[in-house]
Amino acid sequence: METIKQTALVVGANGVIGSNLIQHLEELGTWDIIGLSRRGGTDSGHTRYIAVDLLDKAATEEKLRTLTAVTHIFYTAYVERPTWAELVPPNLAMLVNVVEAIEPVAPRLQHISLMQGYKVYGAHLGPFKTPARESDAGHMPPEFNVDQQQFLEKRQAGKSWTWSAIRPSVVGGTALGNPMNLVMVIAVYAAISKELGLPLRFPGKPGAYDKLMEMTDAGLLAKATVWAATNPQSANQAFNINNGDLFRWNELWPEIAGYFQLETAPPLQMPLQTIMADKASLWQTIQEKYNLEPHSYAALSSWGFGDFVFSWDYDFFADGTKARRMGFHEFIDTKKMFFDLFDELREKKIIPPAALK
Repeated sequence: METIKQTALVVGANGVIGSNLIQHLEELGTWDIIGLSRRGGTDSGHTRYIAVDLLDKAATEEKLRTLTAVTHIFYTAYVERPTWAELVPPNLAMLVNVVEAIEPVAPRLQHISLMQGYKVYGAHLGPFKTPARESDAGHMPPEFNVDQQQFLEKRQAGKSWTWSAIRPSVVGGTALGNPMNLVMVIAVYAAISKELGLPLRFPGKPGAYDKLMEMTDAGLLAKATVWAATNPQSANQAFNINNGDLFRWNELWPEIAGYFQLETAPPLQMPLQTIMADKASLWQTIQEKYNLEPHSYAALSSWGFGDFVFSWDYDFFADGTKARRMGFHEFIDTKKMFFDLFDELREKKIIPPAALK
């Protein structure tokens, strides 16, 4: 009996999560892949790209109406807004527009995967119960992640397709132009510190330096996302996905400084959005000095997100054992993840090479 090839629609294809998901699906070799984003992309291998503004309902329907072979929607798109309340309408609308465009034309639709995060647990608001579990009580809205899941739950009732909600911690990856890229924040901050002859100071709140943290490698997250979407026992459930280890900045930060051949100095709370705002010309000088790729400083900067993460003066982690109990057993050493991603940024000539000792 011939196996029917599965077709993945990856929404938010150019982000750190979406791009790693596409890479994993291509490596599996059993998927046709369609990537959606505002910028589109260059077709390659099993992947073709469609440029579409998902906030435009009519345009979304027009661009997606021929995608009749889609079997899985992997939703990883996100649009930034200034406040929690303002995040809800556009982020909910984009998901609704995709589902309402695809569901009527794709009769073999099997699964919709929704990318969420620990905001479901109120992690962005202040100290929250740790370890957070998928069964924990909700919190007072607004929260677009919750609204998106509720939409899928209602839409799925009586349907043959299923959904899953994937909840990573802070995601580690190297995609450019991403508003939430902590690895890039640290790498660019370290490169500029080195160029100025400064030690690498932890710039966050004093209380954040010794709290328990965790992260989620983008490659591991891609594997977990596909696992949940193709494992029948995972249907209509949420899963925390993390590397599997915990760390404190006070232990990891000196190791990161060592990677960049920098000394450390006592932490000093500095709003990166403010102190790094005038460094574009310095970065251009660094790019020319080390023959780096000419990416814009804005495309590499996620300073607001760095300030956000480094402000967490409370423990930030969740229980990832539900996925492991159900069969997903991948894990990543977080220090190695950082060093591997820094290596990748060097290989891509995004940050300067290692200095000769």
